[in-house]
This record gives sequence, C-alpha cells and structure tokens, in this order.
Amino acid sequence: MEQELMAIHSATIRWQLEDAESFADNRYSRAHTWSFDGGTVVSASSSPAVVPVPMSSTDAVDPEEAFVASLSSCHMLWFLSVAAGRGFTVVGYRDEPRGRMGRNAAGKMAMTRVDLAPSAIFSGDRRPTAAEVDAMHHAAHESCFIANSVTTDVVCTPVHE
Repeated sequence: MEQELMAIHSATIRWQLEDAESFADNRYSRAHTWSFDGGTVVSASSSPAVVPVPMSSTDAVDPEEAFVASLSSCHMLWFLSVAAGRGFTVVGYRDEPRGRMGRNAAGKMAMTRVDLAPSAIFSGDRRPTAAEVDAMHHAAHESCFIANSVTTDVVCTPVHE
C-alpha cells in the first residue's frame, strides 16, 4: 500500500575538517551547522556526554537535545490547536522536557524516554478544569507527528497552576 505524501521537510547539515585537525586520530571537531529553509542557521555538535570537549561544543545544540525539543514543540503546537478548538484561550505555555538515554530492547543506545512537563496559562471567562487540561494534553500527544514517529516512550505529566 502506497503511503500518502503530505509534505517533505529538509535541512542542510554542514561540517568541515579544519586544516590543523587530523581526522584519522578521531580528535576532530564535531561542530557543524544546521540550515533551514527559512534562513535559520543553528550551531550544532555532538553531545559532550558522548564526545568530550574540545571535540564537542558545549554552546551548540546536539541531536539528542534537538530530539527532545522537537517532541516538546510538536506537543505544544498540537495542545494550542486543541485548546483553541475547545474554546479556551492559552496565553502562555512552558515545558522543560527531559530525555533519557539508555539501552533499548535490542541493547542499542537510544533515547528511551522523554518526559514532558508542560504548563499552560489560560485567560478569559472560560478556564479548563485539571481534567480538561489532561484530556487536551492526551489529544495533543495522540496527534503529535513526532511522537507518532518514534519508539521512545513519551510521557506527559502536565503541571497544573
């Protein structure tokens, strides 16, 4: 069965060996850039938890951080859409997701779990109950393209304020 193509998303990843670096000794910089179609360029690197400094850059985004942020961002965008569709007004949203590396069922290193801890601030006369907020987060999780694309456990524990 052929899958329906909805969209194609792309980026350009660039890395260059510096003149003074030796590739063969595995001590080259992992710093590189991610460029996106809107013109945004992000400094990226391997995680210092995986490849030690100075071969990694501590002030760059690493793939593991980007993965965690991507899950959180997708969840947030769906949550906002669900809340608007249910007649609630969200005026602020914050999440501090945490990703856990470990061995998966096949024994390979993987991002095995991502915990989301979203907190939404509502305004207006109609405010959701804690149960309604939880239901909106559940609906957002079920719709999230990124969560639907991975085998990682994505656990959402809303923070009620």
